[in-house]
Formats: sequence, C-alpha cells, structure tokens
Amino acid sequence: MCLVETGTKNKETGEISMVPKLVPACQTPAKDGTVVVTNSPKVKANQNFVQEGILLDHPVDCPICDQAGECWLQDYYFEFGHQERRADIHPFTSKRRELGPHVSLFADRCVMCSRCVRFTREVSGEGELMVIDRGSHAEIDVFPGFPIENKMSGNVNDICPVGALCSTDFLYEQRVWFLEAQNSVCTKCSTGCATQMHVNHNQLYRIQPRFNPNANDWWMCDAGRYENQFVTAPERLDGVMIRRNNAWEPLDWPHAIREVYNHVADVALNHGGSHLAVVLSPFLSCEEAYLLASYAVSILSDVTLVVGKIPVVGQDEKFKAGFTIRAEKCPNRRGVEEIVKHFGKQPLDWDGMLAKIATGEIKGAYVTGGYGDPWIDDAEAAKFERLESLVVQDILPSPLARRAKLVLPGVTAFEKDGSYVNHAGLIQSASWGLRPHGGAHVDGQTFSDLLGRRGIYNAADVLKELAVKVPFFARCAEGVPPAGLNLVTGQEKHPLTTELGTVTHPTPTFRSEASRMLEVESSTR
Repeated sequence: MCLVETGTKNKETGEISMVPKLVPACQTPAKDGTVVVTNSPKVKANQNFVQEGILLDHPVDCPICDQAGECWLQDYYFEFGHQERRADIHPFTSKRRELGPHVSLFADRCVMCSRCVRFTREVSGEGELMVIDRGSHAEIDVFPGFPIENKMSGNVNDICPVGALCSTDFLYEQRVWFLEAQNSVCTKCSTGCATQMHVNHNQLYRIQPRFNPNANDWWMCDAGRYENQFVTAPERLDGVMIRRNNAWEPLDWPHAIREVYNHVADVALNHGGSHLAVVLSPFLSCEEAYLLASYAVSILSDVTLVVGKIPVVGQDEKFKAGFTIRAEKCPNRRGVEEIVKHFGKQPLDWDGMLAKIATGEIKGAYVTGGYGDPWIDDAEAAKFERLESLVVQDILPSPLARRAKLVLPGVTAFEKDGSYVNHAGLIQSASWGLRPHGGAHVDGQTFSDLLGRRGIYNAADVLKELAVKVPFFARCAEGVPPAGLNLVTGQEKHPLTTELGTVTHPTPTFRSEASRMLEVESSTR
C-alpha cells in the first residue's frame, strides 16, 4: 500500500528521470534531488489492486466482527478499494481460538502484519507470539505452553488493525459506534497512564490507552484496563448513613453536610484543632484535596492534615520499551502532599496518625477513601474505636466504614472531573464519563458544600484557584494540556517536535469512516 514513484532531478538541467518500478516508501532512503510522487494514477492503481488482493482471502464478516467501525482495513477499502468485489465470494469459517485470558484470535481475519509479534518481543519482552507455517498457510500463534498472559497482553488487541485479535472481555458486548469516549487517567498506579473510557447508557464497556509521550506512550497494563469491577460493584455505598442507637439510618445531603460539621467541628472546638485529623486520600483529585484541606483549616488553623494510606504492592515492574508498572498503587500521592505542605503542615502519614490515635492525641477523624481494592483490615480499623467521632467517605464498604458514626458515599475517577499528579510530577486532567452511583455526590461538590460555596462544583475553576494559591501548581494557571504538564521541570516537549513544527500522531479512534458511513446509511433509510 505504500509503494510510490521515485526519481532523481538533475541539478544542472532540471530534468527528472523516474525509476520505472514502484518502490516502498518506508524503505527507500531520501537524498538530495530525490523526487517522490505519491498520488499519480500509477500509484493509485497499485493501491487499488493491493487492497483488492488483501480482501480476496479476507472474510467479509463485518456485521459480526468486533473491529467493525474502527477497522483500518475498512478505512482503506473506502479510500482505495473497488466499489464491487470482482472475485467469487468463498464460504469462510471463523476459526477462533484463545491465546490467553484476555486475547482471542480469529485466524481468518489476520493480514499477517506481525505487529502483535513485534509487540511481545520489543515492548512487553515476553515473546509469546510467533508466525507458524509458511506462505499462504502462515498464521499467528503462541509458543506451545506459553499463552499470552503477561501484564500488558491487552495491548495486542489495540494494535491489531483488522480484528484478528479481539478482547475476550469486550467481545460481542457493544457496537463501537454507539460508544461515547471520555479522556481519563488510570488510577491503578502512580504511572498515571492517559486513558480513554468508552461508555454507553451510563455503563462502562472498555478502557483503552491514549497516546501520551510524557507518561505511557501508547500502552497501559491489564490491571488498569480490566480490573475495574468496583465501579459497578453491587455493594457500593450509594447514600449517606448515620449511626443512631447502634443502627444505621439514611440521611439526606443537606442534613449530612450539617452532621459532618457537627462531628468534626465539635472535636476541634472542644479539644483543639490538633486533636482532629482530616485524611486526604491519594485517590482524591488535586482540586478535591485542595477543597477538603481548605475546609479543614477553616475550622481551626491547626487541624491535623494527614496524607491517606499509600498502597504499595511489590516493586516497580519495568518492561522492555521503558513502560513501568509502579509499586505505588495510587494516582495522586504527590499532588496531595504538595497541597498539605502549602497549608503550613508537614505531611503526617497514615502510620503517624495511627500512633497519635493510640496515644490519645487524635480524638476525631474525617477519613476519605476511594480505594478500589481492600485497603484496611479489622485489626487496623479497630484502632479507630478510641475516637470520639469518625466520619468516613468511601466508595465501598470497609471495616473502617462499619466503625464510623457517619458514612458518606464517594465516587470513582470515572464519575468526576479532576487532575492527578503522577510519580514524576506530571499533572493530567480527567473527565467524567459516568453519572455518580446511586445517591452519591461528586466528592468536589461535597467539599464545596462543606465550605459553604454556592453553585455546582467546577473542577476547572478550582484548578485555576489552586494554581494561584499553591506555588507548586502555578504552571496550571492556563489549564492542563492534553499530554499533561510537568510541574517540576515544566511542560515536556513531544519527542518529535522539531524547529519546523510539531509532528503529530493520528490517535486511533473507534469512530472510523466505516462507522460514519453506517450511521449515514441508517439515517437515510
């Protein structure tokens, strides 16, 4: 498809002599005087015939193919192919086999581009995939006994251009042209992969990486892609609950805001601000952490601000292409720490707070969670029984929530706007794609109501305020660019930025020319 006409221009006479044969543009070196023609009738005819040749043995099963609507082969057909098929249509069988827990292969659809093989060798470094047989019998397969089950296996589904490799988790779930995309940031570790969530009718169907050279390039791990069941967990907290006479009672939000103040302010006003701990979870966005810290010091300036529990699992896992899965399993530890420092506080960590609870220095606490995985056990939660008052704001029930006097429902990162600072100081913004679960309010709205602010919470406005008040975030005064902004070193340049301008990469989109034509066709019937 990339064959072009080339020639050489004589500097003295200006005469151009062309090479009689077409050559591959991707493998032809350019030099002074080289002439390249990419749109001649000869080139276009070649593209047309190559496209037809590819489709001779390719099954036309677009109506049942998951890749339909975002298939490169469909796009190439609409741009280069014949309008009608000139060859006989042969019956085909969809030979499907599982290559791993998240990867299904439809061998008939494969065009043998070998991108998936290169990925397992050059990026993930595991090398599970190979090409078996030769000539027209060649197929992609795994080495016997070595299924593709590395922690980045889902990326091979993304880079397959024709739907030969499909996500087993998404297979036959939804037609892609019905999905709405929202840019987000993965909260599974401190790498902070730029992602895109695909939603329809308030249901999250899949998560894919967005290209970001400053964070994750084109990739993301399987944990961030597939382990998001907590978003739709039936046990999610969906309303305010208060404990009265050893029984839980529901509470509406106006009364809940008043009860929060009664529980935390009474401790601060009766015992002093230092005896009240306000815990800022590393899963809060920067804007939310700023509002909650502002509320805490508005009660009394010496309220104890605590950086929430930092989940750490194992060690950093580095892959061949430089992608790293961080052991720190939270998205915004650094941002929360900087906000706590701004309010004149040396950040108190989780263990430090537990020690002060044990000695009686802390008598009340407002704890924010947002953890998607179990994060506290009964033994640790039992230490909070010494407190006079405990308010917990979280998305899932926990041993700590069961010991609280007031429980507020929180929301996940998929349900709110906000910004997160990764391990390297890169701040990125995420947009909401799902409505808050049940009767939950966006966390930023809850903190804004506690501060007595009027109107609907707007993360962009809070970020501008944050940039003015906290020097660490000063570079965010004009907002956060799509690729993020490094708050330590300044905005990083795209690796392909040159003096002549910026080389842009077309981000793969799930709304291809094929899907748009299908929509036009259905609307005209």
